[in-house]
Amino acid sequence: MNQNFENELYKIAGEGSVRKQEPMAKHTTFRIGGPARCFVAPETVEELTQLMLLCKAEKVPFFILGQGSNLLVRDGGIDGVVIQIGERFSGYQIRGKRIYAQAGILLSRLGSAAKSAGLTGLEFAAGIPGTLGGGIVMNAGAYGGELKDVVAEVQLMDFNGDLHKRNGGEMQFSYRHSIVQEQPMIVIGATLELAAGDRDEIAKRMEELAVARRTKQPLEYPSAGSTFKRPEGYFAGKLIMDAGLRGYQVGGAQVSEKHCGFVINRGGATAADVTQLMEDVRNQVYEKFQVKLEPEVRLVGEET
Repeated sequence: MNQNFENELYKIAGEGSVRKQEPMAKHTTFRIGGPARCFVAPETVEELTQLMLLCKAEKVPFFILGQGSNLLVRDGGIDGVVIQIGERFSGYQIRGKRIYAQAGILLSRLGSAAKSAGLTGLEFAAGIPGTLGGGIVMNAGAYGGELKDVVAEVQLMDFNGDLHKRNGGEMQFSYRHSIVQEQPMIVIGATLELAAGDRDEIAKRMEELAVARRTKQPLEYPSAGSTFKRPEGYFAGKLIMDAGLRGYQVGGAQVSEKHCGFVINRGGATAADVTQLMEDVRNQVYEKFQVKLEPEVRLVGEET
């Protein structure tokens, strides 16, 4: 990554929008992660396209980031360009029972917008700490709802900069999975199909779910949400608890005492702490129950 490359980045996004050696701990809900060599947040599809094509032309690796809510960045950071599709890429429009939103919008903000418009169907998503784009990539869900239930159409960009549209059925949604995990695509935005509802009832349901989260989940500590996928026929948190691992700790990382399905950062945790803890948990759960836990958290970046 030379000075000419950096100058081109500045031309595309503006010098004030490009940060070098940016700590990824500032951009993940785990509050963990080494530095990105360059960090940039585009504001338009055109900027995003130009950034991606520049990286491809110069053979500089790039990583697409949302809210960093399902992510563990290793302590050595990311050796390339992190392109964040976030707050600067978060507009939305409501037309009847449909909402079109850009990929960077927070699901919590989208849920509030639907509530204000008297639209039901997104109550489950209002407490998920991520963006619409990241949620679509992994078919985010909670409390019996998933994004696949409401996604009518997704706007995607391939790594050549060409735009595509896929309807919900073409996205191959399944548990914590979409076609974007199989193909080199970036979520640009999506249209959600909701239903007319009563604002008070929608607000009541959102508050019920918010209370459930505060009561059952360790929201007072940084985490990446559920650490492991739900094994078929089991609950990851119960398996971990039954294995005697409630409160198990490696460095600053700990299996939450409130909800064993969460690994939390009690303060000063490194990615190495978290990965060691996860490996210990997986080994002990398999040893006791012969069930393989698969990480839900995505691990990226370089070792130190």
